[in-house]
Amino acid sequence: QVPLVESGGGLVQSGGSLRLSCAAHDTIFMWHTMGWYRQAPGKQRELAAYVTSDGRRNYDDSVKGRFTISRDNAKKTVDLEMNNMKPEDTAVYYCNRVPDVGRWGQGTQVTVSS
Repeated sequence: QVPLVESGGGLVQSGGSLRLSCAAHDTIFMWHTMGWYRQAPGKQRELAAYVTSDGRRNYDDSVKGRFTISRDNAKKTVDLEMNNMKPEDTAVYYCNRVPDVGRWGQGTQVTVSS
């Protein structure tokens, strides 16, 4: 019944790894490009990565080479594997369509310590 549910956030040290997961309702997920957004305090929300319905992926330069986005069309999930994390990655992470649907989940907090 919940349209978007993000999980997997937490506290990691610089250089560490986290894997985020998003469970999306069928009406949001199917046949649409899905992305992971992030928003740091005092900053605008930015699109970190997205994956199309047929599996094509794109990354913001700030995360390219470190993050990997993937989707499971059967389970209606979108994952974000984050490696070699930096303090600058600290933010609340959200998943949504690209473009977004105007409604957002609670997000999941990611904090990277130096």
